Amino acid sequence: MRADQDGHPGTGPVADIFDIKRFAIHDGPGIRTTVFFRGCPLECWWCHNPEARLPECEVSYRSRAVDSTLPPDDNVVGPAVRLQRLVDEVARDRIFYEQSGGGVTMSGGEPLMQPAYLEALLRRCREIGISTAVDTSGYAPRDVFEALDGLVDLYLFDLKIIDEDDHRTYTGEGNALIHENLDMLLSKGARVMPRIPMIPGMTETEQNIDCLVAFLRARPGLGEVCILPYNRLGEDKVRRLGLTYRPGTMPMQTRQRLREIAGRFTDAGLDVRIGG
Repeated sequence: MRADQDGHPGTGPVADIFDIKRFAIHDGPGIRTTVFFRGCPLECWWCHNPEARLPECEVSYRSRAVDSTLPPDDNVVGPAVRLQRLVDEVARDRIFYEQSGGGVTMSGGEPLMQPAYLEALLRRCREIGISTAVDTSGYAPRDVFEALDGLVDLYLFDLKIIDEDDHRTYTGEGNALIHENLDMLLSKGARVMPRIPMIPGMTETEQNIDCLVAFLRARPGLGEVCILPYNRLGEDKVRRLGLTYRPGTMPMQTRQRLREIAGRFTDAGLDVRIGG
């Protein structure tokens, strides 16, 4: 059995964390630390973090698995990160969170795939006064979301494709559960910021944009809608991992095109901005 930092056998929860990004400014308000959980139930063609879905791939790890012989700073990332170690790491920058209105964002992959650890981490952040956000695909059992009630200050909720069949084609799963979870969060008064990745020919089609506008317009209580421009980060990562990027090379949107897309949301009375 591995040892905790105090030298005693480790009995606390552990998580598989594949990266931590400090001083993040695109994962919620203010200055943030973003914690990336490994694992995702979806297989989006355009995934920007493919390493999250490849448990056998270690290229993104900055350390080996937790081991009592490693220096403390080496076990913040890896397949067995202990809760208190991660809490200590994210608390290092709390002065920046307080000054900027920031906090900690749980991302991935899909953080709700490691629900017990996520709940414990959110609870500890709440206890020590650090604001929290969860970046989620929405594809998780309802009871997993319900267990987090009162622990999340902001949900960054991905919405991709409204048509059920197209959603299944490009992500591997349907979207009924995602929509049900979104409605449940709104019914509980949760703060939710929809984020829409604009992927040419997939999420960025005239039909899907029209459907997204209608879908969001029918749900009062939503926060600002974020239009996420396509970028080639996923292409580069997939190729460096020796895999094939399913969409192939695609053009990035021009500023004019992004303004046109955003305008369709604002014309429907939605508060929208371009970027995460």
